[in-house]
Amino acid sequence: MAQTSIYGINHKMISIVIPTYNNLDYLKLCLKSLEKNSSFKHEIIIHINDGSDGTLNFVKANNYKHTISNDNIGLCSSINKAAKLVSNPYILYSHDDMYFCPNWDKILLDEVKNLNNDHFYLSGTMIEPNSGHIVCDFGIDLDTFNENELLSKYKNINFYDHQGTHFAPHLVSKRMWDKVGGFSEEFNPGIGSDPDFNMKLWKEGVRIFKGLNDFKVYHFGSLTTRKKKNLIQNRGDKTFLKKWGITTKFFKKHYLKSKTKYNGPLKEPDITLRYLIGLLSCKIQSIFLLY
Repeated sequence: MAQTSIYGINHKMISIVIPTYNNLDYLKLCLKSLEKNSSFKHEIIIHINDGSDGTLNFVKANNYKHTISNDNIGLCSSINKAAKLVSNPYILYSHDDMYFCPNWDKILLDEVKNLNNDHFYLSGTMIEPNSGHIVCDFGIDLDTFNENELLSKYKNINFYDHQGTHFAPHLVSKRMWDKVGGFSEEFNPGIGSDPDFNMKLWKEGVRIFKGLNDFKVYHFGSLTTRKKKNLIQNRGDKTFLKKWGITTKFFKKHYLKSKTKYNGPLKEPDITLRYLIGLLSCKIQSIFLLY
């Protein structure tokens, strides 16, 4: 039977980009959750860093679209390479250690339809065992993961629709992705890359940065960025400050208003005394970066 979405028969809307670095068992669980809990079919594109743990063979055997690098080139470069294969109008970036809860895609696409434009950055609500929007332990690793308990309880553990989201998984239009040039690779292996991407969208007039409470994922932790073999660590906060003249903390607080309840598109920051003091502090920190 033909699958019907809110956009028509068999019309794929989302390309899911997943970078991975020798993390096959978590990747399999992530893909399983997408197959099991999606309302519609989607294009999945995987960037394989190294892949010597069997990832490359698995991806080829299952006919997933993919790109590959011999070494771990970092999240930003990995995502950008995979994104070149995207054929749908929207790009969703996900870590390989995320489990998608049921109907995540219908929730997202309903929101896209209601917005009726492509100037947005939409994200979900992360459930994590030790941090995240919702702290709830359904397992700290694959051995302790309780999928059945998660699926029976996720609807009843809530955050709220929130402003200033800057966490994966996030959805943007391919047009806006291309316009800002994807992720900035000076932020490899990935630390600080999300707020930088947000700032680039802000500069292009995007004011909807919305985290959806009903779109939930379970996240084991940043396993990809923790695997830093053969990577030079960046200081994402300093890179952001040098590039934009303000700190990520200042940007999230005064521009994105991160984690506050969503109440519509964001506006330019209010020029309050607190804003001016914070801005002065950013300028002083910028000067010290020169020495």
